[in-house]
Amino acid sequence: MLEKNVTLSLKGCIQGALLCIPVFPGIIALSAVFGTVAAQKGLTFLETLMINSLVFAGASQFVAMEVYNEPLTWGLLIAMVGVTGAVNMRMLLIGASLRPWLGQVPGYQTYPALFFLTDLNWLLAISEYEKGTRDWGVYLGSGLTVWAVWSLSVIPGYFAGSLITDPKAFGLDVILPAFFAALLVPLWKGKRQTVSWLIAGGVAWLTWIAVGGYWSIFTGAVAGAIAGAYLDE
Repeated sequence: MLEKNVTLSLKGCIQGALLCIPVFPGIIALSAVFGTVAAQKGLTFLETLMINSLVFAGASQFVAMEVYNEPLTWGLLIAMVGVTGAVNMRMLLIGASLRPWLGQVPGYQTYPALFFLTDLNWLLAISEYEKGTRDWGVYLGSGLTVWAVWSLSVIPGYFAGSLITDPKAFGLDVILPAFFAALLVPLWKGKRQTVSWLIAGGVAWLTWIAVGGYWSIFTGAVAGAIAGAYLDE
């Protein structure tokens, strides 16, 4: 059912921005690591800034860099688009979950704002929605803040890339999974989340064993969503 009392205010945007402050260290570290990876893959500074700010897709940026190699062929380009699309399919699900809140907002406001949809500001926004907040400035303010911090934090990482020959030696490869694991903590409420997360993890693991690649992200997300929809608290 669509909400009828949805508002947008500067106060809500500021509230959304302030909610992001505790996770700044994770955003900064993750973006800096991406800058390091991009530099080691041979991207120019301008290319790194553009992919980081215009694509703005976190995990799928890392996946694309893993696939990327010189020379860039059409086959490689299609592969990058495919894996990036597979990783980002979860956005269909989390975007749909905002429908009851943003469904009454005019399309010329909603669709540009969806560019700023990330796992993080979705989590913050949906948490505030469940508390009764109907000012969608919380979503917009948190999205803009995450984008700004993410876009700027890639710069030091890019210039540090030439100094770090092996990111794994510094444990930088575990920052991404650790960041997403930390995001799950505020969502945990009991049996329903525990069981659906276990199902999502199990299906993702089986998919990875069976076919490899990145389809496990999509199958795990769909399995977890279905389980969560039918499980009781």
